[in-house]
Amino acid sequence: MFIHSWRWFGPDDPVTLDQVVQTGAVNIVTALHQVPVGKVWPADEIRQRKELIEASGLTWRVVESVPVHEDIKTRTGRYREYIDNFRQTLVNLGRENIHTVCYNFMPALDWSRTNLAERNRDGSVRSGFEFIHFAALDIHMLKRPGAEASYPAAVRKQAGSYFEGLDERRRKELKDSFLLGFPGSGESFSLEEVLGRIDRYRDIDRNVYMSNLQKFLREIVPVAEEEGINLAIHPDDPPWPLLGLPRVVSTLMDAEEIIHTVDSPANGITFCTGSFGAAHTNDLPTMAQQLAHRINFLHIRNVVRDQDLNFHEENLLDGDVDVAGIIKTMILEDLSREKHIRDYMGIPVRPDHGAKILDDFKNTYYPGYSLYGRLKNLAEIRGLEAGIRKSIANGI
Repeated sequence: MFIHSWRWFGPDDPVTLDQVVQTGAVNIVTALHQVPVGKVWPADEIRQRKELIEASGLTWRVVESVPVHEDIKTRTGRYREYIDNFRQTLVNLGRENIHTVCYNFMPALDWSRTNLAERNRDGSVRSGFEFIHFAALDIHMLKRPGAEASYPAAVRKQAGSYFEGLDERRRKELKDSFLLGFPGSGESFSLEEVLGRIDRYRDIDRNVYMSNLQKFLREIVPVAEEEGINLAIHPDDPPWPLLGLPRVVSTLMDAEEIIHTVDSPANGITFCTGSFGAAHTNDLPTMAQQLAHRINFLHIRNVVRDQDLNFHEENLLDGDVDVAGIIKTMILEDLSREKHIRDYMGIPVRPDHGAKILDDFKNTYYPGYSLYGRLKNLAEIRGLEAGIRKSIANGI
């Protein structure tokens, strides 16, 4: 069976563990956000977090995320030390029977949006990405060297007109949406810091960056295997190059290259339907079928997207992603694993970003991590799963 899970940012999360119990989730997805990036997660702090979660009647089986230090991504500075620390963190997690570790290899910044508070037709609030707006930010606000050359003339013209028409409030909203840092850390960057992070990649193209990831995998996958951990790399969000930076987890070809680097069940994918689904060029049902044997973690959300690199989050059952088809593919994979893997525990799945709905407006949540919006998504995921499993059992 799927392991119905809920992302929780720790004791400071406005969603309490007692509330999570009532959502139908049985497992927590969390991380030690208080530990600085690159440092070893202390065994005693892992144990304390696990005991806190288990006291509520939930389990902690999935980490999201163990951050990968920029030195590792660029193979510069103290990268050897940080790889050793990452390996030791895996050891410490494995010894506490935490067997799924999500991580990402996005350069410089995590996920990118141009609006974190779009008002949907039903009154809910969610996030979106407009390519022209991002170009305006890149060229006119961030003022990245060489930015103009990254965009066609027509895009530069539209971006300029758009930026000129923004008042100070909207400019601040655009900047804040862009600068928001890693989920759960409370961290955000200045424009100057972003330029510094981007500059570290000036001599790193896609091939070099993939090579850096592959070298990293060859060092951490054996440790994960020994500790019984399934690694699950998260796709780029959005899944195309931004800010002149390389992207290596955006397509089916990328994912296949990654899992073939070290052919092991421990070297897997977080299949995020929203991240992969933001690109109209990604055929998600085919991707799910091709990658199913190495999908170690499922993130389920939906988007609407177009051919101009714009996308907006949508109700789970209403977007451009065939969520039901992907869930069916993964149920079939789950049933196969039950037959062939000893002590198999199930594929963890969680509702990804949820809209702000209902009483969510009374509280302040990290964007995308509301209570009621995610509760709705989890209920729909569980309903789809139950119906599909029954249909499969009945031969329909």
